[in-house]
Amino acid sequence: MKKILVIIPAHNEEANIGRVIGQIQKLAPYCDILVVDDGSLDATVKIARKSGVLVLSLPRNLGYGGALQTGFKYAYRNHYDIVIQMDADGQHEPSCIKDLLIAIEEGDSDVIIGSRFLGRGEYKTSFIRRAGMLLFGAVSSAIIHQRVTDPTSGFQALNRRVIQFFSKGDHYPVDYPDADVVILLKLAGFRIREIPVVMYPRISGKGMHASLFGPIFYVFKMFLAILVVLCRKPPERVFKE
Repeated sequence: MKKILVIIPAHNEEANIGRVIGQIQKLAPYCDILVVDDGSLDATVKIARKSGVLVLSLPRNLGYGGALQTGFKYAYRNHYDIVIQMDADGQHEPSCIKDLLIAIEEGDSDVIIGSRFLGRGEYKTSFIRRAGMLLFGAVSSAIIHQRVTDPTSGFQALNRRVIQFFSKGDHYPVDYPDADVVILLKLAGFRIREIPVVMYPRISGKGMHASLFGPIFYVFKMFLAILVVLCRKPPERVFKE
């Protein structure tokens, strides 16, 4: 039986983390859960540990990407076959974990991205955020020659090869692992596919994706990150165990 780990990066998510963990435990009891606390100053860690899941606390705030890579390193060292990547804010529907797992276990893809815009596409967001998602979807699609509808989705399934790839070297970005990671994976030779998932608007708080300077700064940073990926030599995807 394959070992499956749900990685949840969290920063000051005391309002949401308990509910998110509880739903995963109910709907996907076959998965281990790892909460990577990214320097929270509230009760996030206390609530997560009370829920009986694995918790890794970073000594300081590293950012969303740094927290995720910590989880990938843990998954690789502990011989997990599949990682499900989820956010701690309650936007991702835990019942869709099974759909991601079915898709990744079919074996024709290394990464399954859960898209909020496939299927019925009922996800609602602000005009500015929607425009940004469409923009980077178009940019990603043009670069990798494959349609990408939701490159900013943090709801994904990754196989052992990708876990290994992200846990070694300096491939994974610290702050904004979105469209740039999709492009990086494709350039490294990994197979990517999207499937429909259900996502909800954030209920409370800012979340780990929030930017101090707002959408304009995010757009600038993401274009810069994509440019860096394109300028660097494509990394090797095969490592020795």
